[in-house]
Amino acid sequence: MAERKAPASADVPSDDVPSDDVPSDDVRSDDVPSDEDATPDEAAAAQEGAADSSGLGELRDAPRALGAEALKSFAHPLRIAMYRYLTAHGRGTASQVARHLGESTGQTSYHLRQLERHGLIEDDPTAPAGGRERWWRPVGFTLDSRHLEDPAARLAADTALRAVIAERAETLQTWFDSITTAAPWDDAAVHTTSSSDLTLDEAAALSRELIAVVDRHTDAAKARKDAGETEGRRRVRVYVDVFPLPQD
Repeated sequence: MAERKAPASADVPSDDVPSDDVPSDDVRSDDVPSDEDATPDEAAAAQEGAADSSGLGELRDAPRALGAEALKSFAHPLRIAMYRYLTAHGRGTASQVARHLGESTGQTSYHLRQLERHGLIEDDPTAPAGGRERWWRPVGFTLDSRHLEDPAARLAADTALRAVIAERAETLQTWFDSITTAAPWDDAAVHTTSSSDLTLDEAAALSRELIAVVDRHTDAAKARKDAGETEGRRRVRVYVDVFPLPQD
């Protein structure tokens, strides 16, 4: 997010960055934080994140819910910005993220490892081989209201959700600003809104079906890309929202 400042979260507890002791870059060797340094909750989250990474479909079918400590760690402006970059580009290195955000590689390396520690990003096994830098990719997650009893966690969730909403508005505005020169991609884009009277079960069923449709198409596209069909591909963003309107 060098393109826009993330919401401030100065009051949210986070891991302080040592100014001079941060390593200058991420490497593929053994600079991954040890589980011995993690709390029991963080260790369980890391194990759960590792299980999720075994299959893209499994990850999407059951995204990991962030625990309170992971949520508080995520609600850091630079980490939100880095996660946003990885989501937009699919993967990236500490150097690439640093150039995009106007930060030092020492800063991005440190914060990327913190995101990894909490299971928010992982090594990308499909990344180009041979380099010293680690390639990171984002890991999907959800917010669980049961983890928001801690006031600091509630504040962190508010910071993260506001960043998500702001990013969505900015991304859509950027698209709309370029739509006159976007042909032929403008024919594939769709923007629709629908409101209806639904029960809780009907809304849940709608959500599951919409997610299943998105997963089916994106998984199929990934399989074709992995098989060598790379011509004409570009990153495409899909937003899905199902939520109740305020009651009168």
